Amino acid sequence: MDTQVWMEFLKQNWLVIAIALIILFVVLNVVRTVIKWAIAVLIIVGLLVYSGISLDKIGEVVTTVKDETIDTVKTEALNLMIKEAKEAKYTSNGDGTYSITAPNLELKGSSGSSEVEVTFRGVAVGKWDINDTIRTFINDAKNNTDSK
Repeated sequence: MDTQVWMEFLKQNWLVIAIALIILFVVLNVVRTVIKWAIAVLIIVGLLVYSGISLDKIGEVVTTVKDETIDTVKTEALNLMIKEAKEAKYTSNGDGTYSITAPNLELKGSSGSSEVEVTFRGVAVGKWDINDTIRTFINDAKNNTDSK
């Protein structure tokens, strides 16, 4: 299970968990029969059922926020490629790979490959398929290097 989901669940439901633990300790200290264990089991099962439903919802929210953040970063990076194309510098590494450096972007790829590794403002944002914007950025970077 993802620790981020558990932390979010604990932040949102700390009061319910605290009340359940207090009731559990009171029951275990006051009641001295089989009923005490039945009540304890009911409290624990109730808390687990309650958390199971909430954890699913929290997991969905975390996934949605993560996907939206990735889309936003990708859109911003693509827009910066258009703006920074004139400042981009193409470097051939001699082994069939290349790297392109701009003030806020870095692309690494290999000749003939259909994807590049993108670093945006110092943070790796994964491998992206080469689309028209990235292809134009690569060509502009090559032209900048050739003209110097």
